[in-house]
Amino acid sequence: MKKVVFTAIVAGILGLTGFAQNNSIGQSDPDAKKILDAVSKKIKSYKAVEASFTLKIEDSKGNLQGSKKGTVWMKGNKYKVVITGQEIFCDGTTVWTYDKSSNEVTVTKFDPSANNTTPQKIFTDFYDKDFLYKLNGEQKVAGRTLQEIEMTPVDKTKNFFKIYVYVDKAKKTVSSTRMLDKNGNKYSYSINSLNGNASLSDASFTFDKTKYPGVEVVDLRE
Repeated sequence: MKKVVFTAIVAGILGLTGFAQNNSIGQSDPDAKKILDAVSKKIKSYKAVEASFTLKIEDSKGNLQGSKKGTVWMKGNKYKVVITGQEIFCDGTTVWTYDKSSNEVTVTKFDPSANNTTPQKIFTDFYDKDFLYKLNGEQKVAGRTLQEIEMTPVDKTKNFFKIYVYVDKAKKTVSSTRMLDKNGNKYSYSINSLNGNASLSDASFTFDKTKYPGVEVVDLRE
Protein backbone atom coordinates (compact mmCIF):
# COMPACT_ATOMS: atom_id res chain seq x y z
CA MET A 1 0.00 0.00 0.00
CA LYS A 2 2.76 2.45 0.93
CA LYS A 3 4.57 1.72 -2.35
CA VAL A 4 1.42 2.43 -4.36
CA VAL A 5 0.81 5.67 -2.47
CA PHE A 6 4.38 6.83 -3.02
CA THR A 7 4.14 5.94 -6.73
CA ALA A 8 0.96 8.00 -7.00
CA ILE A 9 2.58 10.95 -5.23
CA VAL A 10 5.75 11.23 -7.27
CA ALA A 11 4.13 10.30 -10.56
CA GLY A 12 1.47 12.92 -10.33
CA ILE A 13 3.30 15.76 -8.64
CA LEU A 14 6.17 15.76 -11.07
CA GLY A 15 3.86 15.52 -14.03
CA LEU A 16 5.03 12.10 -15.19
CA THR A 17 7.84 13.80 -17.05
CA GLY A 18 9.93 12.31 -19.81
CA PHE A 19 7.37 10.51 -21.93
CA ALA A 20 9.04 10.75 -25.30
CA GLN A 21 8.74 7.84 -27.68
CA ASN A 22 6.50 4.95 -28.62
CA ASN A 23 7.42 1.66 -26.99
CA SER A 24 7.96 -1.67 -28.67
CA ILE A 25 4.63 -3.35 -27.86
CA GLY A 26 2.31 -0.66 -29.10
CA GLN A 27 1.99 2.87 -30.31
CA SER A 28 1.05 5.85 -28.18
CA ASP A 29 -1.14 8.76 -29.23
CA PRO A 30 0.96 11.51 -30.89
CA ASP A 31 -1.46 14.18 -29.60
CA ALA A 32 -0.91 12.95 -26.04
CA LYS A 33 2.83 12.92 -26.68
CA LYS A 34 2.82 16.61 -27.62
CA ILE A 35 1.05 17.51 -24.38
CA LEU A 36 3.30 15.37 -22.21
CA ASP A 37 6.43 16.66 -23.92
CA ALA A 38 5.31 20.22 -23.14
CA VAL A 39 4.70 19.31 -19.50
CA SER A 40 8.06 17.57 -19.35
CA LYS A 41 9.89 20.54 -20.85
CA LYS A 42 8.34 22.95 -18.37
CA ILE A 43 9.03 20.77 -15.33
CA LYS A 44 12.64 20.20 -16.39
CA SER A 45 13.15 23.94 -16.71
CA TYR A 46 12.50 24.42 -13.00
CA LYS A 47 15.52 25.14 -10.82
CA ALA A 48 14.02 23.42 -7.78
CA VAL A 49 10.51 22.23 -7.07
CA GLU A 50 8.26 22.62 -4.04
CA ALA A 51 4.70 21.35 -4.40
CA SER A 52 1.89 20.78 -1.92
CA PHE A 53 -0.79 18.22 -2.66
CA THR A 54 -3.83 16.40 -1.32
CA LEU A 55 -4.15 12.65 -1.79
CA LYS A 56 -7.48 10.82 -1.39
CA ILE A 57 -7.90 7.05 -1.31
CA GLU A 58 -11.19 5.31 -2.15
CA ASP A 59 -12.07 1.62 -2.11
CA SER A 60 -13.74 -0.33 -4.91
CA LYS A 61 -17.19 0.86 -3.74
CA GLY A 62 -16.22 4.52 -3.81
CA ASN A 63 -15.98 4.85 -0.04
CA LEU A 64 -13.36 7.29 1.17
CA GLN A 65 -10.63 5.41 3.03
CA GLY A 66 -8.46 8.34 3.87
CA SER A 67 -7.18 11.75 2.91
CA LYS A 68 -3.59 12.86 3.24
CA LYS A 69 -1.88 16.17 2.68
CA GLY A 70 1.77 16.48 1.86
CA THR A 71 4.62 18.32 0.24
CA VAL A 72 7.42 17.28 -2.09
CA TRP A 73 10.73 19.07 -2.65
CA MET A 74 13.22 18.33 -5.44
CA LYS A 75 16.60 19.68 -6.42
CA GLY A 76 18.78 17.89 -8.93
CA ASN A 77 18.90 14.23 -7.90
CA LYS A 78 17.80 15.03 -4.35
CA TYR A 79 14.25 14.86 -3.03
CA LYS A 80 12.14 14.96 0.09
CA VAL A 81 8.52 13.88 0.47
CA VAL A 82 6.44 14.61 3.57
CA ILE A 83 2.97 13.10 3.85
CA THR A 84 0.83 12.39 6.89
CA GLY A 85 2.77 9.94 9.07
CA GLN A 86 5.76 9.53 6.77
CA GLU A 87 8.83 11.42 5.58
CA ILE A 88 11.26 10.34 2.86
CA PHE A 89 14.66 11.95 2.34
CA CYS A 90 17.20 11.33 -0.42
CA ASP A 91 20.48 13.19 -0.81
CA GLY A 92 21.41 11.38 -4.01
CA THR A 93 23.38 8.71 -2.14
CA THR A 94 21.23 7.58 0.78
CA VAL A 95 17.47 7.21 1.30
CA TRP A 96 15.89 7.65 4.73
CA THR A 97 12.27 6.55 5.20
CA TYR A 98 10.84 7.76 8.49
CA ASP A 99 7.64 6.32 9.98
CA LYS A 100 6.15 8.59 12.62
CA SER A 101 3.88 5.99 14.27
CA SER A 102 6.82 3.73 15.17
CA ASN A 103 9.40 6.54 15.43
CA GLU A 104 11.61 4.47 13.16
CA VAL A 105 13.77 5.40 10.19
CA THR A 106 14.95 2.88 7.61
CA VAL A 107 18.20 3.71 5.84
CA THR A 108 19.00 2.30 2.41
CA LYS A 109 21.40 3.04 -0.41
CA PHE A 110 20.09 5.12 -3.28
CA ASP A 111 20.37 3.01 -6.42
CA PRO A 112 19.31 4.92 -9.55
CA SER A 113 19.51 1.72 -11.60
CA ALA A 114 17.06 -0.20 -9.39
CA ASN A 115 13.49 -0.78 -10.50
CA ASN A 116 11.95 1.69 -8.08
CA THR A 117 9.70 4.67 -8.64
CA THR A 118 11.58 7.79 -7.57
CA PRO A 119 11.38 11.45 -8.52
CA GLN A 120 14.78 11.08 -10.18
CA LYS A 121 13.51 8.47 -12.58
CA ILE A 122 10.38 10.43 -13.29
CA PHE A 123 12.59 13.34 -14.31
CA THR A 124 14.22 11.14 -16.97
CA ASP A 125 12.80 8.91 -19.69
CA PHE A 126 11.57 6.33 -17.17
CA TYR A 127 8.01 6.32 -18.50
CA ASP A 128 9.16 6.32 -22.08
CA LYS A 129 9.20 2.54 -22.18
CA ASP A 130 6.83 1.78 -19.31
CA PHE A 131 3.54 3.27 -20.52
CA LEU A 132 1.23 3.60 -23.48
CA TYR A 133 -0.78 6.80 -23.40
CA LYS A 134 -3.62 8.47 -25.24
CA LEU A 135 -5.54 11.74 -25.14
CA ASN A 136 -9.16 11.18 -24.11
CA GLY A 137 -10.29 14.76 -24.68
CA GLU A 138 -10.77 18.04 -22.87
CA GLN A 139 -13.11 19.25 -20.13
CA LYS A 140 -13.87 22.54 -18.44
CA VAL A 141 -13.30 22.61 -14.68
CA ALA A 142 -13.60 25.81 -12.65
CA GLY A 143 -12.90 27.93 -15.70
CA ARG A 144 -9.86 25.94 -16.77
CA THR A 145 -9.46 23.61 -19.73
CA LEU A 146 -8.09 20.25 -18.60
CA GLN A 147 -6.75 17.63 -20.99
CA GLU A 148 -7.25 14.03 -19.86
CA ILE A 149 -4.49 11.59 -20.72
CA GLU A 150 -5.00 7.90 -20.06
CA MET A 151 -1.88 5.87 -19.30
CA THR A 152 -1.61 2.08 -19.33
CA PRO A 153 1.49 0.29 -17.97
CA VAL A 154 3.29 -2.02 -20.35
CA ASP A 155 4.18 -4.36 -17.49
CA LYS A 156 0.95 -6.13 -16.61
CA THR A 157 2.34 -7.36 -13.31
CA LYS A 158 2.15 -3.83 -11.89
CA ASN A 159 -0.28 -3.46 -8.99
CA PHE A 160 -2.06 -0.65 -10.86
CA PHE A 161 -3.55 -0.77 -14.35
CA LYS A 162 -4.50 2.81 -15.23
CA ILE A 163 -3.32 6.33 -14.50
CA TYR A 164 -5.31 9.36 -15.61
CA VAL A 165 -3.39 12.62 -15.80
CA TYR A 166 -5.23 15.95 -16.06
CA VAL A 167 -3.14 18.70 -17.62
CA ASP A 168 -3.97 22.39 -17.40
CA LYS A 169 -3.93 23.31 -21.09
CA ALA A 170 -2.95 26.94 -20.57
CA LYS A 171 -0.30 26.43 -17.88
CA LYS A 172 1.07 23.12 -19.23
CA THR A 173 1.19 21.70 -15.74
CA VAL A 174 -0.50 18.73 -14.10
CA SER A 175 -3.65 19.66 -12.19
CA SER A 176 -4.57 16.24 -10.79
CA THR A 177 -4.03 12.53 -11.19
CA ARG A 178 -6.05 9.35 -10.63
CA MET A 179 -4.43 5.94 -10.21
CA LEU A 180 -6.51 2.74 -10.30
CA ASP A 181 -5.13 -0.45 -8.78
CA LYS A 182 -6.14 -4.04 -9.49
CA ASN A 183 -8.13 -4.30 -6.25
CA GLY A 184 -10.45 -1.53 -7.37
CA ASN A 185 -8.92 1.13 -5.15
CA LYS A 186 -8.54 4.66 -6.50
CA TYR A 187 -5.81 7.12 -5.53
CA SER A 188 -6.75 10.67 -6.50
CA TYR A 189 -4.84 13.80 -5.75
CA SER A 190 -4.70 17.40 -6.69
CA ILE A 191 -1.83 19.86 -6.59
CA ASN A 192 -2.58 22.77 -4.29
CA SER A 193 0.53 24.81 -5.09
CA LEU A 194 3.64 24.50 -7.25
CA ASN A 195 6.82 26.56 -7.01
CA GLY A 196 9.44 25.86 -9.65
CA ASN A 197 12.01 28.22 -8.21
CA ALA A 198 12.13 27.11 -4.59
CA SER A 199 15.11 27.97 -2.41
CA LEU A 200 16.35 24.65 -1.04
CA SER A 201 19.56 23.82 0.81
CA ASP A 202 21.30 20.48 0.31
CA ALA A 203 20.96 19.80 4.04
CA SER A 204 17.18 19.70 3.74
CA PHE A 205 17.45 16.38 1.86
CA THR A 206 19.33 14.63 4.67
CA PHE A 207 17.68 13.00 7.69
CA ASP A 208 18.89 14.63 10.91
CA LYS A 209 18.18 12.19 13.75
CA THR A 210 18.81 14.88 16.37
CA LYS A 211 15.47 16.36 15.34
CA TYR A 212 13.69 13.06 16.10
CA PRO A 213 14.31 12.21 19.79
CA GLY A 214 14.42 8.50 20.51
CA VAL A 215 14.22 7.48 16.85
CA GLU A 216 15.17 3.88 16.09
CA VAL A 217 17.52 3.62 13.13
CA VAL A 218 17.32 0.50 10.94
CA ASP A 219 20.33 0.63 8.62
CA LEU A 220 19.94 -1.76 5.68
CA ARG A 221 23.02 -0.57 3.85
CA GLU A 222 25.74 -3.16 3.35
